[in-house]
Amino acid sequence: MRHRIYVLLVSTTWKTPETDVRPLIEVSDSDLDDLRTRLRNTRFARSWPVAPWQAGTDGDDLRRLVHRWATDYDWRSHEAAINALPSRFADIDGTPVHYLRFDAERQHAPAIVATNGWPSSFLEMTELAQRLSNPSRYGGRAADAFTVVVPSIPGYGFSPQRPAMDGTPTHELWHRLMRDELGFERYGAHGSDLGAGITGRLARAHPEAVTGIHLLAIDNTPRPGITDLTDAERAYQRAWGKWVDDEGAYGHQQGTRPLTLAQGLSDSPSGLLAWILEKYRAWSDCGGDVSTRFSDDFLLTQASLYWFTDTVSTSFRPYYERTQAGATEPLRVEIPTAVAVFPADLGAPPLRSWAERIYRVTRFTEMPRGGHFAAHEEPALLAGDITAFFRDTPAT
Repeated sequence: MRHRIYVLLVSTTWKTPETDVRPLIEVSDSDLDDLRTRLRNTRFARSWPVAPWQAGTDGDDLRRLVHRWATDYDWRSHEAAINALPSRFADIDGTPVHYLRFDAERQHAPAIVATNGWPSSFLEMTELAQRLSNPSRYGGRAADAFTVVVPSIPGYGFSPQRPAMDGTPTHELWHRLMRDELGFERYGAHGSDLGAGITGRLARAHPEAVTGIHLLAIDNTPRPGITDLTDAERAYQRAWGKWVDDEGAYGHQQGTRPLTLAQGLSDSPSGLLAWILEKYRAWSDCGGDVSTRFSDDFLLTQASLYWFTDTVSTSFRPYYERTQAGATEPLRVEIPTAVAVFPADLGAPPLRSWAERIYRVTRFTEMPRGGHFAAHEEPALLAGDITAFFRDTPAT
């Protein structure tokens, strides 16, 4: 059922809205009924005598959201909002790529390609893109506007996975999209989490085109050959290692046996919701109460996108490919780089000195609040930092 919707959506004839006026997504009544039936028939896991959230997703919070998803949640209103977004498709090396394009409110504005991480989607980036493309609406200056392109990573949402394991890498798809499809000879890039990795590789591969990169995460791969670590850097590595031991099981599973996990999450909407809900709570600046940062509708819409497009399995593929590739020494990025550190992001907060070992850091901002999902949690702070960085970074 969900596969039929997905194949329809990624038709490679959908390069612009003018070539096809069908909606981006139109879930059938039967697929909605199927989801609600599965939710109503959920068999919840037996709880343990531990504190809420200590051993994983809290059963009471999950029950409440599952009930809402099955009864009061209005998918149709969110479906209409998704269809109203400025979506496009491009076919690049046989891979259809879905993207949003937010045109700047001024002519001849520079362009930025912005990439989300996991378990996010393009929806997380929409307010950030609107603030960057139309800053005067938010009290900013029209002179600071950018054209913002938000592609969906292959295997996420409406971008199908790459057709071969050794196909065109994502950063090359982004370069082809920006230069060949959209005509931007020079452009900036922003990324968080997986998107930060894509952005870094894009900068290394195409310094002639990328004017600068703005990152919310840096490559923290331990490098045993380095002998001049500072005390602060050693502490950073220990803290990151402890976080991986305490919180990193999801990444190990997604990187080693993702298809085993994916079967359960693709068949059970409550299981899917539990898997991503835990991350929205643990990785955000919510103080333990996820509702302070994310509305029920936001969380359920993200889960619905994964469900109706059946892409939780393919969203794990970058983890598996990275694990299969093995640890490699990161190549240096020589173009201007900004790093914005949000205090509740996953892992240990990056150090400027560590970032400078890999990137030519020209801006390093420690934010007062916010977490892993900064584009949604703190869009004003993030937009301001991106604007300030690119304003000070020459485009030529």
